[in-house]
Amino acid sequence: MKKAEKPLMSPKPVMPTVTDKVFLDISVNDEPQGRIVIGLFGADVPRTTENFKHLCACDLGKGKLSGVDLCYKGTTIHRIIPNFLIQGGDFSHNSGVGGESIYGGHFEDESFDILHNKRYLVAMANTGKPHTNGSQFFINTVKTSWLDGKNVVFGTVLEGMKIIDDLEHLGTNSGVPRKKVTITDSGVIISKMS
Repeated sequence: MKKAEKPLMSPKPVMPTVTDKVFLDISVNDEPQGRIVIGLFGADVPRTTENFKHLCACDLGKGKLSGVDLCYKGTTIHRIIPNFLIQGGDFSHNSGVGGESIYGGHFEDESFDILHNKRYLVAMANTGKPHTNGSQFFINTVKTSWLDGKNVVFGTVLEGMKIIDDLEHLGTNSGVPRKKVTITDSGVIISKMS
C-alpha cells in the first residue's frame, strides 16, 4: 500500500460564517462619511462577538470600572496608521488608553484560529500582553499576518470599504489622525446569536 504524500500547499483558509451584522456610522470633522457594516463570527468567537455587538448596541448601561456608558456611539477613531490599521473603541478616554469589555475590565483571548490573511478584518486591540481585550478594536487595511496569535479576529467589513480607504489617508506614522474621526452612531442590524 502506498503511503499518502504530504500536500504541496496548505489548504486555503476558509472565512468563518457571519452570524451577526453591526454598523458604525462615521464622520470626519463632523461631516458624515457613511456607514461601515461589519459581519461578526459568532460561531467561532462567541464571547468576543457578544462584547462587540453589545458595545455597538449601547444596551448595557455603564461599565463596572469606568462608570462610562459601554457604547461606541460618540467615540473617536483615535489611531490611523497608513498601510496598517484604523483603531477605535476607547469610550472612556477617546485616546487609546481606556475602555473596558462588557465583562468588566479585560477578557481572555478566545481563539487565534482566524488569521489576519486579508484586508478589512476586524480584531481586538490589546495592550500587547495576552488576555487584555477590552473595548478597543481595529480594522486592518493590509494583510497583517504578524498579528496572528496576538490579536483575536472576530469580524470582517461587509460594506463601507471606501470609507475605510478614505480614512486611511488621514493617518500618520505616529497614528494620530490628521482630522477628527468620530463614530456618530452604532448598532446591531442582524443578531442570530442573542
